[in-house]
Amino acid sequence: MPDKRKHRGPHPDDARLFAPKNTGILRLAVADYSSLLTKGYAPKSSLKLVGDHFALTERQRLAIMRSACSDDQLAGRLAKQTGVGELKGSPIVIDGYNLLITIESALSGAAIFIGRDRCMRDLSGIHGSYRKVTETIPAIELIASQLVNLGVSHAGWLFDSPVSNSGRLKTLMYELIEKNDWPFDVELLTNPDNELIATENIIATSDSNILDNCTKWTNLTAHIIQTEIQKGNIEVNLVDFYPSQ
Repeated sequence: MPDKRKHRGPHPDDARLFAPKNTGILRLAVADYSSLLTKGYAPKSSLKLVGDHFALTERQRLAIMRSACSDDQLAGRLAKQTGVGELKGSPIVIDGYNLLITIESALSGAAIFIGRDRCMRDLSGIHGSYRKVTETIPAIELIASQLVNLGVSHAGWLFDSPVSNSGRLKTLMYELIEKNDWPFDVELLTNPDNELIATENIIATSDSNILDNCTKWTNLTAHIIQTEIQKGNIEVNLVDFYPSQ
């Protein structure tokens, strides 16, 4: 069945699953799961143990998984982080779908979570195919305005070429780049993760695997959401739920 969505989110169950009355349980679940990861237990079995203990749904378990990390992971990520205020005059490499889809989700009112590493993540996935939505162009323009305001010298956007419609997205982005004279370029790569991990430049991502293996990164996603999108937020320790509307 073709994907006919015009917006990135929110999921119809999220208002109930992540209501304020549930955030205490979610905090405990993130803490317990992070503790098991710190002790070296396997992620899959640890998540099942914690999810079963707290009787969490699949979406709640996904939120816990994306929000938690071990103590060593947390320390390593924070040690490699560059503040957005330090980006002036520097080139940046962007994990394209990771940043774009999260900003699209935030603009559409989807659930956005702050993890232990203070990265903001959503629960969306592209599952091999990207679909342009109403928020796509506003998201690109918002990200671009922030990059220009932060004074980056150049931004290289990397997207996964195997993902369907990546070519169309690249064409759209170059139309906007040429129209606005942004100092950006766009590349389609078979595996952008390898380039993001290998580059010596600062990267913008919230992908846990990349954060754990890259040289340096900046929390651009959280900066944009907190300064430009966030409305009526409900802050919760370890899992911070920000409904955008």
